Amino acid sequence: MAFFCKKFVIGAAVLATLGTFLFGRDVVSYVKTAGTSVREAVKAEVPVDFEVERARKMVEDLVPDIRRCMHVIAEQQVDVETLQGEIQEAELAMKQQKEAMFTLRSDLESNETEFVYASRTYSKDEIRNDLAQRFDRFKVASDTVKRNAQILRAREKALDANREKLENMLSAKMDMEVQIEQLEARLKSVQAAETVSNLEIDSSQLTRAKSLIRDLNKQLDVKEKLLDAEGKFSGLIPVDTKTKEKRDVVKQMDEYFKLNVGDRVAIQLK
Repeated sequence: MAFFCKKFVIGAAVLATLGTFLFGRDVVSYVKTAGTSVREAVKAEVPVDFEVERARKMVEDLVPDIRRCMHVIAEQQVDVETLQGEIQEAELAMKQQKEAMFTLRSDLESNETEFVYASRTYSKDEIRNDLAQRFDRFKVASDTVKRNAQILRAREKALDANREKLENMLSAKMDMEVQIEQLEARLKSVQAAETVSNLEIDSSQLTRAKSLIRDLNKQLDVKEKLLDAEGKFSGLIPVDTKTKEKRDVVKQMDEYFKLNVGDRVAIQLK
């Protein structure tokens, strides 16, 4: 294993040295550019319908995040409502305690030395001690309410921020779903146009039919030209046609027998 690791390190070093020798300080730039070109080339070969489906899947993958966000918001809402109830109860108790303290304070400032509460008699010192304890607890409760109020404001702020985040996510999800629907409609339109433009028709039969029609038209043109030419010659007076001469047998006999006019008369008188 160490041997292969050593060979790998040596090979990487050789490649780095060779790259530096060929490209100098720009070797890193060349490597980055080559990597970018490869990524773009690979991306260009990915079908568009696959990319559209990948975008739809990415939008669908937002659903778990949205559900988690909704769960967090629900928990925060419960915490806020619980804390609001605790603060309200504490403020009500403090109000009652404040009324009780001022009642004891009023009695403590009077000239009486003993006081009766709930059928029990208390001395002035007991009232003073009880009032001091009540006042200390009241201050602690007041500080607690203030801290809880600060916590409540922080939780309400976080709840509002998460609600806004959820609304933005839902709105973005709906927008992307609409955009994907539009992409799918455009893709179907493009695919339909590509199907029509890439439709291959066997034109050999059509070519042969056109060739036959062209040949037939040529043959008919030739026949029409011949008929037209024959019509032109047959419709004229036959000037060049020689009339067959009648045979002059008498003349032929005279020439054959070498007879003159007197001989022909003597032969006729005999």
